[in-house]
Amino acid sequence: MLRLRRAKSVKGSLRVPSDKSISHRAVILSSLANGESYVREWLSSADTKATLNILRALGTKIVRKGKDLKVYGRDYLFSEPPDVLDAKNSGTTARLMLGVLSTQPFFSLVTGDKSLRRRPMLRVVEPLREMGAFLDGRERGNRLPVCVRGGKIRGISFFNRKASAQVKSSLLLAGLRAEGYTEVVEPLLSRDHTERMLRAFGVKLHQMEGKDGHVIKVEGGQSLKSTEIFCPADPSSASFFVALAALLDGSELLLKDVLVNPTRDGFFRKLQEMGADVRYENLREISGEPVADVYVRHRGRLRGVEVKPEEVPSMIDELPVLAVAMALSEGSSRVRGAEELRVKESDRIRAVVEGLRAMGVSVEEFEDGFELEGVETLKGAKVKTYGDHRIAMAFSVAGLLAEGETLIDDPSCVAVSYPDFYKDLDYILIR
Repeated sequence: MLRLRRAKSVKGSLRVPSDKSISHRAVILSSLANGESYVREWLSSADTKATLNILRALGTKIVRKGKDLKVYGRDYLFSEPPDVLDAKNSGTTARLMLGVLSTQPFFSLVTGDKSLRRRPMLRVVEPLREMGAFLDGRERGNRLPVCVRGGKIRGISFFNRKASAQVKSSLLLAGLRAEGYTEVVEPLLSRDHTERMLRAFGVKLHQMEGKDGHVIKVEGGQSLKSTEIFCPADPSSASFFVALAALLDGSELLLKDVLVNPTRDGFFRKLQEMGADVRYENLREISGEPVADVYVRHRGRLRGVEVKPEEVPSMIDELPVLAVAMALSEGSSRVRGAEELRVKESDRIRAVVEGLRAMGVSVEEFEDGFELEGVETLKGAKVKTYGDHRIAMAFSVAGLLAEGETLIDDPSCVAVSYPDFYKDLDYILIR
């Protein structure tokens, strides 16, 4: 249990942990490559360690020194694992590794913790079956554990209806060892870190706009060439501090080395639309990704805003903390098209609605989002996190903005993505 009271302001500069999505992909692609690759500023968290341990179980030699990794690539030639592969709480680990394992001529079994075993897997299992791999599991493969017998597979054309970056990435990684071309079509461009990083490893990709949306194609038989990848700061982790600075009187912060990929920076752009003073400084490109120092300062009460379905993919992980900002903004705010939040580490729509109602906010819940009326002040309350790191961090921000005492029931769950979150929070807080 964590007890929080209203803070005076936040000030200073901070480099939040490296991006989780890029850290996962950097170690996976380095393992798939031919030769020795270097991963700089790698995020060490419960989720990324799950990926690292699975790759080691498949025979990959990985040497860690501080925040840097040296990965001895296997060129897609892995060893059959002696035991079950545990993705812990990481959906990225499970779904991307199912794609990799579908290329391997041996038996493997992927599982996860209680939360991950409830999350849907059929969205990636079905297209991998169509490519020729054998996958089976609970509920016909929709729930972990899922067993895989891979080997010779063929390219397919797949319509990625939910614009899931994990599904797209899984199919592209399988497609690199498939016969012919693998094509993924999505109505909206999902986060594109896999595509950018594959290019950094020397892979040729074809991207275009088609009648059904964004199209990406990869030809099978390509090898990844070893390289060096820098992992920038995670915009999702930065979002909690940016929100706090935008909402607390007298606050001013600089978040260093933040990833500002257009498929990921929707939260920052939405705050700007709400009237927040959020700016990108020292914008540059590193390892194929746009990176900037994000400056934010408080300049008054924000205004309510709408998040439309087409905007959701660029801010899906930040919607809980955006809801906190909306709750303290003038007027009504609305989020629709975010049904994906129902199948994250928790039902985040339900968790957000419950938490805000407990803090005195009038919220209407929809199947795919919510609508609320902003209040002048939040009231301290006991908040249930459901073991979800983003809910814990979002309502910790709310607790520092609320009158009275706020209780966070399970603060330890932040270790999934940001083990030092509360330490960094203390560093910039003026009480």
